Amino acid sequence: MRLRRALPVPVPALASALALALLLGGCAAGPDYRKPDSDLPVAWKVEPPWRESTPGDSVAKGTWWERFDDARLNALEQQALAANPTLAVANARLAQARAQANAANAGLFPQIGVNARAQRGAISANRPLTNYAAPNFGTVQNDLAPTFTVGYELDLAGRVRRTIESAEASAQQSQADFENVRLLLTTDLAANYYNLRALDIELDVLRRSIGLQRRALELVSARHDLGAASGLDLAQQQALLDATLTQVDVLAKQRSQFEHAIATLTGTAAPLFALAPEVAELVPPAVPLGVPSDVLERRPDVASAERAMAAANAQIGVAKSAFYPSVILGAALGGESGSFGSLFDLPSLVWSVGATAAVTLFDGGKLRANLAFAQAGYDGTVANYRRVVLTAMQEVEDGITGLAALSRANDQQQRAVGSARQVLDMATARYEGGATAYLDVITAQQGLLGAERTAAQLRGQQMLTAVFLVKALGGDWGGASTLADGGKKGMGQVVAK
Repeated sequence: MRLRRALPVPVPALASALALALLLGGCAAGPDYRKPDSDLPVAWKVEPPWRESTPGDSVAKGTWWERFDDARLNALEQQALAANPTLAVANARLAQARAQANAANAGLFPQIGVNARAQRGAISANRPLTNYAAPNFGTVQNDLAPTFTVGYELDLAGRVRRTIESAEASAQQSQADFENVRLLLTTDLAANYYNLRALDIELDVLRRSIGLQRRALELVSARHDLGAASGLDLAQQQALLDATLTQVDVLAKQRSQFEHAIATLTGTAAPLFALAPEVAELVPPAVPLGVPSDVLERRPDVASAERAMAAANAQIGVAKSAFYPSVILGAALGGESGSFGSLFDLPSLVWSVGATAAVTLFDGGKLRANLAFAQAGYDGTVANYRRVVLTAMQEVEDGITGLAALSRANDQQQRAVGSARQVLDMATARYEGGATAYLDVITAQQGLLGAERTAAQLRGQQMLTAVFLVKALGGDWGGASTLADGGKKGMGQVVAK
């Protein structure tokens, strides 16, 4: 139940009310926002080949993918930023949030308007009497009434200020959400791209293996025709070749799926998009890490969660302000007359000045429930913020340890490929010399194929893990320093601040 009473207020009373508003202007209901503390480690758990160096953190971040030195990837990333519909949706939501913040800021200013009424009407002669001594008469007359109005809410309890605070924090949250969508888009595109390129390498391994196996089949077939090889040797080599050819079709299917995903991310219809195969060495770039607290500044999802806390905290103040009276000052100036000719004469002048005050006396607990709702919403944003920070720490640490482990595994696998190639050469020579069965050659061919495919997969995983680490860090600093002399090419850096 809200009690409202319009009171004519003389000028001295209005002056007193304005003075009171200025006196209370620094007060606002609800707690002032304070970012919660986060217990963060002082450094990452790093292991060789990671080491410390100092990147140029003053350089603006953004186009992290250029670190991978791949012109085709750069072009795809720019196309995605220009044409991806998901990013366009996020941009529209950001524009909405900014417009809402501008609308909330309008509460700081008086609301000025012009009203105009022009009508002709008849008054009934048979209407109920208001005075038994004075009879009623029917009349037909014009009524012209233009009015200039001004209204202003005295923000005594800080409702307007807290509303603005919440709207601006929400707009900043939308900005962070937009940056997060952008980061996810670019990293998702890079991940699909390097999955595809890893399959290109693996398909190249299969094609080279097929060539080797076909030459071996020709050799076994010739020896079989001469009676130097059994039908079993010939059948085994043919079976190996058929199995390898089958793997080509399986990998080609996987490649087409990654190609279609890239098409969608770049805003292109899948049937109209094609990405030519390319076999190139995949080397992950240096990724500067910084200290763990840097993640709170880099990652847009962390920034979004923090701004959500600020917006929710301001909503507590909005809910608390409802317990206090609301006071609106109003003034009107105009004229009213039955004819346009006399509308602007002094006797036609009408004016009013006054204040409207309203306070809730009883609402069945609605205001307290609203306050509890706002408080619970804030508590939820605090918990979500801590969850996002912990997840960020986990993802960065996973990326650091993952790149280190994959680097060692890749080095070891390159040695394994060399060893498998030697085994095949030796097995082939022994078979041709009649010292061993052809099964040893088959086994050596399978071992080399498996080793080369594993090496290709490891290189792809290195690139994916580097992309994942960039995402976990919330982007990258373009132009940061690379590894110092003697560092391992392709590995990242730990920044000592």
